[in-house]
Amino acid sequence: MLSPAFLLVGLLSLSSGIHGAQQTVPQNPHFTPLHPASPGQSISLTLGLPPTNMNGLHTALYDVSDPASPNYGKYLTKAEVEAFVAPKTESVKAVTDWLSQHSIKAEVVSPSGDMLRINVPVSTANALLSANFTEFADKHSDTTLIRTLSYTIPEAVEQHVKFIFPTTQFIPPPNGKEALFKVVQPPKSVLTKKATPPSQCQTEIFPQCLEDFYNIPSARATNPGNNLAVSSYLGEMATEADLNLFFEDFRTDVTPTPNFAIVSVDGGVTSGNGTLEASLDIQYTVGVATGVPTTLYSVGEANAFGFIDLANLLLSQEETPLVLSTSYGFDEDGFTFDVSLAESFCDVYAQLGSRGTTVLFCSGDNGVYSFPFNSTCDATTFGPTFPSGCPFLTSVGGTQGVAPEVAASFSSGGFSNIFARPSYQDGAVQQYFGQLGSTNAGLFNTSGRGFPDISAQSVNFFTWIADELFFVLGTSASTPTWASVIALLNDARLNAGKPSLGFINPLLYSQGAAALNDITIGSNPGCGKQGFPALAGWDPVTGLGTPDYSKLLNLVLSV
Repeated sequence: MLSPAFLLVGLLSLSSGIHGAQQTVPQNPHFTPLHPASPGQSISLTLGLPPTNMNGLHTALYDVSDPASPNYGKYLTKAEVEAFVAPKTESVKAVTDWLSQHSIKAEVVSPSGDMLRINVPVSTANALLSANFTEFADKHSDTTLIRTLSYTIPEAVEQHVKFIFPTTQFIPPPNGKEALFKVVQPPKSVLTKKATPPSQCQTEIFPQCLEDFYNIPSARATNPGNNLAVSSYLGEMATEADLNLFFEDFRTDVTPTPNFAIVSVDGGVTSGNGTLEASLDIQYTVGVATGVPTTLYSVGEANAFGFIDLANLLLSQEETPLVLSTSYGFDEDGFTFDVSLAESFCDVYAQLGSRGTTVLFCSGDNGVYSFPFNSTCDATTFGPTFPSGCPFLTSVGGTQGVAPEVAASFSSGGFSNIFARPSYQDGAVQQYFGQLGSTNAGLFNTSGRGFPDISAQSVNFFTWIADELFFVLGTSASTPTWASVIALLNDARLNAGKPSLGFINPLLYSQGAAALNDITIGSNPGCGKQGFPALAGWDPVTGLGTPDYSKLLNLVLSV
């Protein structure tokens, strides 16, 4: 595990008169300073307070997620989770008193009270933190960020603040789909003659192909307590009109077309033309997890805290969704300057898992070189994506082809530089290293959490977007596929009087391999490097493999 890249300089006396701990980062070469932020411009800052017992929550999560535990499936209540995560009273008092000295009142933005938010002018933020907030331009996009290269927390408060965002974190907005699609002609009577699988599925994917490849049932789910959540960012939108076209072409066995709900978070859009990512996600959840009530959460905050805000919204409810599917992510490198923020980001998913939610994230689409692939090939080590390295969620890679099914060359995978390898993964990763030998030596962190965990088809998914039919590829396609598989498995468990699957990694790594299709052909190259090869067992390209619903059903009904 790499140590944090920020510097802690103890007990500095600054010209502003603040005594405390200063956090400083070097100038990020990918961002260019433009000018000081306008003093009157409003800035929203979120302060994370140290939780009372996060290690205790992690222990509880593993206890309810391990099929060998007598507490398997006995998920925590909202109050029980909040008791682990809530900050200590002295931390709340120290931080609120500090803010009050500057006439600032904070809003509590997490159900456990461990996150506070203030909205203040830049001039006030500069005075509060002895900072110099500046507008920076991202050299690789048209994005601008307001950040500071250093800030100071008073000595009496420093131990009571885990992070402040945004300050020194140069994290570009999340990455969704880019140009990984092409327009196609609408299919003609795709389902008029059913084959197993249809010959068309050799090169093109629609729901029947996934049903045939992975033994996924086409029958409707029936349990009224079942549900599935899909997250959406960057102004992405799915429409009923596009979903209707999708069902008319590819699910003629289902009438009428099921609806889906839309919930706005942080001012996220709730109407407009269909766009690529959201359309793909909704069509391959509603269209594969037949009959499972599905909600699209449209998040307006296009930064790391949009993800945390959504998780906190879900955690504030008495019942969390049973599955959360996310087809967006970040470059992990952007979080190495604030490991505390990365840990807090990851811990909201530990909270969801402990309450019975299966959290799925796409692994990314640039092989071993993370989301923002650098075409100049100046990377010296492999670049993991984020939050796939978080040990409390399930990362989904990509495959393609039929007989044999092989790794998709773009499937991101590797090893985290922030999070250590969890114990549930030890045996699988060590087995892989035994086969890998010296390949890629020195290019990745051998003690880091490996990802992805699982994979599925990810190339040429038929998708209707704003009345046009497209092929879409990427792990953004495999992730909703797996979300649908989990939702249907949950339906069977609920009907059998069992709880939802929740955090599935301990089950998959301990008993799931025999219920998956092991992928042993292909690799995820990039920048002139071979990348990681897909080998027998788990590998950092396709994980443990692709689903076999029938075998998974037998497994999940037996535990």
